[in-house]
Amino acid sequence: MTSAPTPAEQPVHSKRHHSTLPSNIVKENHTPVVLQEAERRAASVQLRIADAITTFAGSMRFVYVHIIIFGVWVVTGLFGLDKAPFELLTLIVSLEAIFLSTFVMIAQNRQASFAQAKADHDFVSQEKELMTNTELTKEIHRLTTELHGRLMPEGNK
Repeated sequence: MTSAPTPAEQPVHSKRHHSTLPSNIVKENHTPVVLQEAERRAASVQLRIADAITTFAGSMRFVYVHIIIFGVWVVTGLFGLDKAPFELLTLIVSLEAIFLSTFVMIAQNRQASFAQAKADHDFVSQEKELMTNTELTKEIHRLTTELHGRLMPEGNK
């Protein structure tokens, strides 16, 4: 029989595991930029709704739902159940296209801002790494010169 884990044995959960971040963001290791963007999007109800709509509109389930809806509409309209089946259908499809194109533009803007934030983060990281490497190279040169001076006195050169 096993006993209940002591508080020291219990796993420690960070706030990130209790947030509204998508599960794939929580489970995987990501750069700080990805985590910041995911946290920003998770914090806004409007952005979560836009993400959900964009995700659904880009799925095969969306296609299947529309095939069924439009199929039923055309079949019932063809049998005279709807007085103006294709005028109203055209209006609804046009409005849907307007809204979906807006959500596509929102997704593109989000992706562009994310790409810029990631590029900025990468640039800063690379600049820090370059400065560190430059300092290390200078220090190696200084140490090499010092060792050379100690091992090779002026008269033996």
